[in-house]
Amino acid sequence: MLHDRVMIRLEQEAEERRSGSGIVIPATVKMANRLAWGEVYGVGTNVRSVKVGDKVLFNPEDQFEVEVHARTYLVMRERDLHAVATQETDHGTGLYL
Repeated sequence: MLHDRVMIRLEQEAEERRSGSGIVIPATVKMANRLAWGEVYGVGTNVRSVKVGDKVLFNPEDQFEVEVHARTYLVMRERDLHAVATQETDHGTGLYL
């Protein structure tokens, strides 16, 4: 990857989802403007906030797709990322933004 570009593999969503109250949402329902989680697989030399292996939150719409070894990745600028999740902080463990 060059400059401020980040290559991300989109996490696969389950066939169906459940809402917080337990309602089943079928896989055919398209959620508008929904952010997605993915794992960073490559970073450019000017990327400062993320590293390979980080879990990041981003908008998958209007991003560039690339296929490498029969796997699809998204390529975007670092500034298009919304959040980075970590497993541990100074205050305990878990998934934190």
